[in-house]
Amino acid sequence: MVAKTPEGISLENLSKRASVYIDPDCDLYLELQYLQSADFHKCTCFDLNLLTSGKKPNLKTFQDVQSLIQQGKKRETKLVLRENSWPTNSPIRSQLWPALCSQHHVGKTMLDGFYWDMVNQVFGTTELPEKPIMLPPFVDSTHCLPYHLTRKGRAVADRVVSVLGYACPDITYSPTLYPITAILLHFMSEEECYHCMASLVAPKDKVFITQTKLLYEVTWKTVMQIAKKHAKSAVLYLSRLCPGQKSERIFMDWCWWVLGGLPFPHLVRVMDCFFHEGIKVFYRVALAILILFHKHSTATNSEWDADTIKNDIDNALPKFCKNIPVSPTKLLRTAFSIRALSSTYISRIFLKTEMVLKSKSVLSGSKQMVRSRSSDNLPTSQSQVNVQMMSHTLTIRELFTLWSWLPVRITMYQPVLLYTTEEHGCSLTTFYVRVEQHEPTLLMIKTCNNEVFGAYCSSRWFERNLKDDRGQRQAYFGTGETFLFSLYPERAKYPWVGIEGDKRLGHGSELFMAADSKMITIGGGEGQAIWMDENIRFGKTDRCQTFNNPPLCATGDFEIRVLEVYGFVECE
Repeated sequence: MVAKTPEGISLENLSKRASVYIDPDCDLYLELQYLQSADFHKCTCFDLNLLTSGKKPNLKTFQDVQSLIQQGKKRETKLVLRENSWPTNSPIRSQLWPALCSQHHVGKTMLDGFYWDMVNQVFGTTELPEKPIMLPPFVDSTHCLPYHLTRKGRAVADRVVSVLGYACPDITYSPTLYPITAILLHFMSEEECYHCMASLVAPKDKVFITQTKLLYEVTWKTVMQIAKKHAKSAVLYLSRLCPGQKSERIFMDWCWWVLGGLPFPHLVRVMDCFFHEGIKVFYRVALAILILFHKHSTATNSEWDADTIKNDIDNALPKFCKNIPVSPTKLLRTAFSIRALSSTYISRIFLKTEMVLKSKSVLSGSKQMVRSRSSDNLPTSQSQVNVQMMSHTLTIRELFTLWSWLPVRITMYQPVLLYTTEEHGCSLTTFYVRVEQHEPTLLMIKTCNNEVFGAYCSSRWFERNLKDDRGQRQAYFGTGETFLFSLYPERAKYPWVGIEGDKRLGHGSELFMAADSKMITIGGGEGQAIWMDENIRFGKTDRCQTFNNPPLCATGDFEIRVLEVYGFVECE
């Protein structure tokens, strides 16, 4: 008889995987061996959920969680993951973690065998090489944490990360990618691990793994900012012990308190929540570590006295994490009981920090930072998450694409939603009231056929009222920085035809923007690229001389489902 877990996973198979990937000196390996032992089989009524968790016999099964995921009950799923302390060795994770990761996947499901085709492409064989695999340059070799993996397990982790690097060339710096891969391999096959990581590096609407040096810096500065408000006593305590810049340096290693410092049972429970909620779980756990560190450091008879900490301030928090004096359950309760730490608030701090760092890089003229700008606008950027929370229509990837098309100086500012038909109604009058004094603006249209297109408009819409020397209202206004774009079903940018400096262009090439009380037009000359009526309900699109664009939707005529207009304001 083959023992089965409540989720139907063969314990024999799980134990075999442990013998391949997990170091036999590791507690997890020993626990899995026990499951295969005669002592285990004597317990004919044994519930695996009782192992190491006698106080909580009624843990949820994978089927319970899967049902919530399939029903789209994200909040209920979140609470179940936070409250159910499955044992470290519970086989539930061999199904749970892939299910959690797959819900973030964008696009079509990967076909069976896709990963092995990629392995063949990269290495020319599916056999593990005897020599060490050269890791991609985005990996930080000082943080390739193996988590008790065997030599073969580490080679498998190396291969997964290398294939990811091949498949995702935009990743330029991602030190957390390798450790997360290694953690996943404790509970699943190599192929499943790759599919999970592929979902995490390009997710729909959350951030899991930063992928550039800029965003890595933004994360630690974000943690430092939110800690000053939500772990204020701990930050003040550390500041007194290390005045000046040293306290900043402590925060630079914030993610290694979690990934490198916590005992494995604590880390596994953190990852249960991380794979559903994203990087904000790491933020909360980092704050919880600060709060607990301060509490235990200032307690009577504590081994963490001020002089000990001061003499080794850089290692104080990592050492505390390795011997953390609370259970995984207590750690998570501390993390999730921090009040007023919403995703919106975190996103706002992240966006503000990112904008400040980008503006410094542009103003300083740093070639390195300018060169990395395009790769900093990855789909996983928290800035794009923040913008997406405002948008009624756009996906993260569409926002990422738009951001990469903006003039460099505009990326220093924070985008704000000025007008949307979803909230402000369908009226040109309201449109002008809310939008006309802003320069520039970004117009995005979603049609009833789900086409998405629009325009970056370089001048204020108020200029429709300006008059020329003869007292006549000017029909067209705007500058050559204006451009059109299409996001769905095709992705394309259509810049002004005069951008190359051709002096032979006629009047029709400079018809950028026009508007009155009855309509809005963008682009002209032998057709209008975008025209909308006064009720912002119907429109049409043609080829025009100004942008030399094709019609932006297949039929030419369209009905507007949603119009959104964004402006750009200075960071506070």
